Amino acid sequence: MDNTILTPPKAPPVPHFLTTHGHTRIDNYYWLRDPQTPAVIAYLEAENAYADALMAHTEGLQQQLYAEMVARLQEVDCSVPVKMGAYYYYSRTAAGQQYPIYCRSQSGLESDETIVLDLNVEAAGYAYVRLSRYRISPDHTLLAYSLDTTGDEFFTIYIKDLTTGTLLPDRLLHVAYSLEWGNDNRSLFYTTYDHARRPHKLYRHILGTDPREDIEIYYEPDECYRVHLDKTKDQTYLVMYIISIETVEAYTLAADTPEQRFRLLHPRQTGMRYHVEHRQGQYFILTNDQAPNYQIMTAPVTDPGKEHWQTFLAHREQVTIEAMEVFADYLVLYERTNGLKALRITHFDSGDTHSVAFPEPVYTIGQESNPEFASQTLDFVYSSLTTPDTVFAYDMATRTRTVRKRMPVLGDFQSEAYQGDRLFAIATDGTHIPISLVYKKGLARNGTHPCVLYAYGAYGFSTEPHFDSHILSLLDRGFVYAIAHVRGGQELGRQWYKQGKLLHKHNTFTDFIACAEALIAGQYTSSDKLAIIGRSAGGLLIGAVLNKAPALAKVAIAHVPFVDAVTTMLDASLPLTVREYEEWGNPHEQVYYDYILSYSPYDNVEAKAYPHLLVTAGLHDSRVQYWEPAKWTAKLRALKTDSNRLLLKTNMDAGHAGASGRYEALQEIAFHYAFILDTLGIHGELKMES
Repeated sequence: MDNTILTPPKAPPVPHFLTTHGHTRIDNYYWLRDPQTPAVIAYLEAENAYADALMAHTEGLQQQLYAEMVARLQEVDCSVPVKMGAYYYYSRTAAGQQYPIYCRSQSGLESDETIVLDLNVEAAGYAYVRLSRYRISPDHTLLAYSLDTTGDEFFTIYIKDLTTGTLLPDRLLHVAYSLEWGNDNRSLFYTTYDHARRPHKLYRHILGTDPREDIEIYYEPDECYRVHLDKTKDQTYLVMYIISIETVEAYTLAADTPEQRFRLLHPRQTGMRYHVEHRQGQYFILTNDQAPNYQIMTAPVTDPGKEHWQTFLAHREQVTIEAMEVFADYLVLYERTNGLKALRITHFDSGDTHSVAFPEPVYTIGQESNPEFASQTLDFVYSSLTTPDTVFAYDMATRTRTVRKRMPVLGDFQSEAYQGDRLFAIATDGTHIPISLVYKKGLARNGTHPCVLYAYGAYGFSTEPHFDSHILSLLDRGFVYAIAHVRGGQELGRQWYKQGKLLHKHNTFTDFIACAEALIAGQYTSSDKLAIIGRSAGGLLIGAVLNKAPALAKVAIAHVPFVDAVTTMLDASLPLTVREYEEWGNPHEQVYYDYILSYSPYDNVEAKAYPHLLVTAGLHDSRVQYWEPAKWTAKLRALKTDSNRLLLKTNMDAGHAGASGRYEALQEIAFHYAFILDTLGIHGELKMES
């Protein structure tokens, strides 16, 4: 092997001066921001070669981990068929194929199956493919779908004739996420990006016309807002949402008359969010107006102004409403109390309300596809750290449930062999921080076990304690796997989120440290057996924690980490920046500049020892540009005083989500797990005893 590959790459420092509020920072690695510069690509490739060289001795372990994860998969599998109109729609996978195949059947049986879209065919010739939207026309004769083939989240919309199997000539290029049909089966609504990749315009396309002549329906000039389109469950209304992190404004349009104008429901009101559904001439509005944990209001379609809103379900102090589904006869609410989810179901005519109970102390539930408005059956998915994803069909009239499908886990997996628990850490301000954890039963709490601690903690996104068959490769080697439900998420309500954002962001980091210390104090693990992991905003969390408490863990993984926070948030030309002032603060204001600078991982790297660290990036990442992890790695290499491994692994063919194919994704996970196991000195066979 070329010994130069075993030498850590060194990005040459080129001083670049950044002055804000009279404060000048020197950024020696600013030059890495230009992917058109050959030296930048050469540096990323050198880092990849170095990472591969230092991990070469683990190739056998990687292959073993990959084989274990594949062996648990039912490679030939099928999703739960969903009734929609005259058809049952589902997807299936085939052995050896990277992507799902989308199908439909009138009987629900394979005997009359028609392939609607084979994503493996679409992926031919591409290193990456992602299906964003998949929309069947109201008359079920057409499919509109959008694909990204680079990972940069620019999509192309295609329209397929399902009677002939051919593509129509219509192509809508460089579009954003939204895509909905008008009920005339010829009008398509979609959104486009501005220069900062913000969905800022809504268009209507008429099949068979030149896309250059598409009608601009709406333009949003405020860079803090994005445009999103949805459709009510009863298919009666298109709903255009104008969304910032804290504020929502909605417009509705009867889907039967797509040529008409959208009508404002309630003008944007700072801090007020709402979501709209429809039933029998009434809007059902889920809103936080005067209700931090949300309440349900109704309004007549004929006069939906706020002065006509009526309370359907009032605000409750201890219960957060996270989502609602409006059926013809039932209202279904997805709620959260003390961090745990619940279902609340109300029959409209009788007013009878009941909740659905669940057996485990730590679990989660989620929405499944329920497109049939008139159905009295609710499909939902139940999961826990020990129970594979299970789709239930719940009869809302008889209050009985049946299992439609449990995610198969092949091999000798037995749910009863594992223990899921919940404990609380005490934060620096006395707040109790929940921790969900799972391990093999019989584990002796003696501080000798390896542990992975994961967290996200931003945007009000709650990290659910769901089943993941891949972590069995860790649990069966004696690991504890834990999730820190730190502030910045929304596990304990909207206030939990607000206590971990803007000028309270340090709570997220100190909460995580408290959770790690609680696991150590509880003898689940020790610092020299602890691995910590975060992704994206969770990668910022990992970077901040490493600066605050570098001796906390033995090994850390930061996936596509948002670590160059100050410089990114000062650059309004980048995707997401202006829209996220409500999350991080606007650093053009002194108070937010100072606060973000106080925790920005890149700006706070010091000459000291850091743990073993694996950093990942995606060259085409439009959310966290590749240069953030690249700059951070370069600065750490220059300043850190230890001899621990520091690896940067950049996927040169993907974006924020990493590899798109299911087998390629498992190969990436195997690499990450091998880095942890190798660093902690854990090798050998599966089924290490507790």
